Parts: sequence; structure tokens; C-alpha cells
Amino acid sequence: MKEARFFYVPNASSVNELPEEEAQHAVRVLRMERGDEMMLMDGQGTFYRAIVIEATKKRCLFRIEETLPQERQWQPHLHLAMAPTKNMDRTEWFAEKATEIGFDELSFLRCRWSERTVIKTERVEKILVSAMKQSHKAWKPVLNEMVDFKTFVQEVEEHEKESGKPMQKFICHCYEEEDLGEKVALKDAVRRGEDVLVMVGPEGDFSIEEVKKAEAKGFQSVTLGRSRLRTETAALVAVHIINLINQ
Repeated sequence: MKEARFFYVPNASSVNELPEEEAQHAVRVLRMERGDEMMLMDGQGTFYRAIVIEATKKRCLFRIEETLPQERQWQPHLHLAMAPTKNMDRTEWFAEKATEIGFDELSFLRCRWSERTVIKTERVEKILVSAMKQSHKAWKPVLNEMVDFKTFVQEVEEHEKESGKPMQKFICHCYEEEDLGEKVALKDAVRRGEDVLVMVGPEGDFSIEEVKKAEAKGFQSVTLGRSRLRTETAALVAVHIINLINQ
């Protein structure tokens, strides 16, 4: 049986044509023709079984045959906020693998000791879409622009107040200073079924002042284990831990 081909169409329920980039991939690379079956994903929880009704060099029109709402593989909202690595390949690797595992939102932090203070999110967005299609995920993670650390934690506090819905908030760091909050293992701190936000710092870690600022805003200091991990590895371990707890 021929494997189904997946295409990302954000507004699939209201259009009948693949976006230009997806259409070129379908027609020029996959050689899809009239009558071929495809699967569309809107990134918001629904798949659509569709049939190609017209294929030209630049366009691919379809007809939806069946709408297939998907069940979530994980229930709570998982938000990962990280300082991007100096080598963007490592941040992009994290974005791909975390999407394959499953998470909901990615924010980039500009911290005191960040080696990368500017980031172009267009390429990361494409990686999220590609990983979503490859792993057949029904939800595409939300990608946010880079923001200063202090601004981010303040916005999180304001969002909680406005929504009236607090979340579990954690900050991962390597400090053992006595004047910081008690640090526990993330696997022991996460409560099953509740929304989670985890922050991971740059290669040089968060500053002590940033950790104190986060703790003052309700973040709990956590460790990911005894090993000292790279930024992107720590971020992926956090996503995996929370997924396992919420299986």
C-alpha cells in the first residue's frame, strides 16, 4: 500500500489548493497527479483525506473526501522557553526533535550571557512544519519571537493574572548557591495533567540575578539530572520528561 503523503495547509477546510511551496513539492518532487490521494494537516488538530483534482507545474488543487479530527497525544500545554545557541544548527535540531516528541509552544530568550541575541524565526518555522509532517503530528507548535528575559517573565505573570489560570513554571540552571530556592528534579516536580512552562538558559547558564528574578515571579528551580547538558540537550530532555509523565 502506497504511503500517504502529508501536506501542511493551515486553512484546509476553506480552500481547495495547496500553498505554493507545498504544491511544488507535491507536483515536481513527488510527481503527484490527478486522482492521487493525499493527507492534509491544518496544524490545529485536524487531518483531511483529499484527492488531487488538478496538478500543473505551479498549482495543485484538491477535493476533501473526509475530515479526521485527531486526539491529543499529550494533554497539558507544554511551553519551552530557551536561549538560542550560538550555533543555530543545534537550536534547529532541538526544534525538530521536540516537535517529533510533542510540545505546544517555543519562545526564544535573550539573556545576560546569551551568545546569540538575534534570531530569524522563518527558518525555525519551516523546521517545525517539516517535523510536524514527518512525525504526523496534528498540532504545530506556536513559535514566538525572541524577547528579553525580564520582559518574558513579566509577560508570563501578566498572562496568568489575566487568564486566571496559573501554570507550573520551572527554570533549569546549574547553580547550587544557598541563597537560591531549593532545587529539585524536574521529573519529581511536574504534576501530571497541568500546563507547564520550562526555561532553559544559554551556554553560559542564566545569571544568578535572572534565577532570583524568575523565582520571585513564581518559577521553581529544577535540575534535569547529574549530567551537565548542552542547552539544546537540556531543552529536549525537559520536553521528553514532561511527555513521559503525561502519557
